[in-house]
This record gives sequence, structure tokens and C-alpha cells, in this order.
Amino acid sequence: MTHWIRFRDTDGRIGFGTLDPHSGRVVQHDGAMFDRPRPTDVSFAAADLALLAPCEPSKIVALWNNYYALSQKLDKAPPKHPLFLIKPPMSVIGPLESIRHPKSYHGKIAYEGELGIVIGKRVSDASVEEAEAAIFGYTCVNDVTAIELLQEDPNFAQWCRSKGFDTFSCLGPHIVSADAFDWRGAHVVTTVEGVERQNYPLDDMIFSPAQQVSLLSHDMTLMPGDVIACGTSIGVGSIKDGARVDVSIEGIGTLSNVLDA
Repeated sequence: MTHWIRFRDTDGRIGFGTLDPHSGRVVQHDGAMFDRPRPTDVSFAAADLALLAPCEPSKIVALWNNYYALSQKLDKAPPKHPLFLIKPPMSVIGPLESIRHPKSYHGKIAYEGELGIVIGKRVSDASVEEAEAAIFGYTCVNDVTAIELLQEDPNFAQWCRSKGFDTFSCLGPHIVSADAFDWRGAHVVTTVEGVERQNYPLDDMIFSPAQQVSLLSHDMTLMPGDVIACGTSIGVGSIKDGARVDVSIEGIGTLSNVLDA
């Protein structure tokens, strides 16, 4: 199983490489993560590195109503095509970075623990088989929302504004390679201050990862490093200032972030 990370070393240099979870060592790579990366003879102790968001997406495509359980709870019909919004790259932060409560907004902030699909190559108008081959790997996502902005204007639902603030797309801690992660057998578990708030199976998805990539690639070109947040299920709730949110997926790891005032 390959765990890809981006990191900052003790000298402030940014790099990427593979983490061995058993030894705790990181092997630095040269080149580009998504274009034939080459291992070097340089390695680090993971404890000496600051983990960054594991990729730098040009966009985050975030799905809504992609789980049967949530669809039933909301009394919504399962969609025939993924329902989505676009989150900007400036919203991305990595593990242990702080979610910032926007100064212009004084309402509630919500968490959404999700699986993230990381695209490994340029993909457009792809079949399901081509889409499957374009998936580099998977990561954890906390899709943060300023929930009281969503319906602030009754004339227009403000999905992008409410979810697009700086620091509102938490990614990490690693990208696990697609061939090493069985999403069908995994659960997303979200805790707030150690209290479990979400625990749902990924095999309840309406659109599988490959279907998501295929269908979305007919709407827009997906680029290496782009992330599709697969949507969330039951258990979304608000976060108090100072609270820690952990999103865990067995086989990937735990993404931890704290909401700062």
C-alpha cells in the first residue's frame, strides 16, 4: 500500500514522497507526483516533517446527495447525475492546519466527513473504464460549510459562497494509491472532540468513484491533482470554536483540524 504525502522539512523546503506507516520513514521523490515520480536516496523520519495537503488541486468538485441513506432521510429521489458544486483551490488546507471562522460571518460552521478521489491524469469525456484508470488514489476530506449563508438570499442558494471560504476544504493526511484501497469495505468516521458524529459505509454511495469521474468528465476536464469530494451521509453537525474534528477512513488515516475563532 502506497501512502503519498506532501511535506515541509525542518529547513522549510516543500517536497513529496511516500510514507512507510510501519517504519515511520518518508522517501523523498523527484519530478511530479502524477507524472512518473522518481524515488531518491533521501529519507526522513515522518515525525520531523510537517504534513501539507497531499495535493494541490485546481478545483475541488463536491457532491451533494450521493448516499442512499441521506437521500431517504431528506426524502429526495436519488439523482440521475452527480449534483455538485466547485470549491476553489484557496480553500484547501492540510492536516493539523486550522479552519478559520470567517471574520465576515458570525453563524454556525458545519463539518462533513467524506472520501476524496484524487485524479491522476487529465481526463475528459471518459468511459467508466477510462475513469477508473484516471484515479490516482483516495484521501480524507472535511467539507466545511458556513451553513447560515446557504439560504441567506431566498432567490439563490449560495453553495459556493458557503463552502468556498479559505480553509474550508481540509484534505489529508495521505493519498492512498487506488490499487491499494478497497472503498467498498470502508467506513467514514467523523468525531468532534472525540465524540463520534458520523459512521457510514462507503458502499452506500449512489455513484461509485469511477462513475463520478466518468460523469463529471463529461461536464468539465479533470486535471491531475483535482479532488472529487464524494459527498457525505447522515450525521452532519456544527462545530464550536476551538473544537477538533477528526475524519477517519480505515486504510487511509485520520485527518484532524481545529476550528479557530
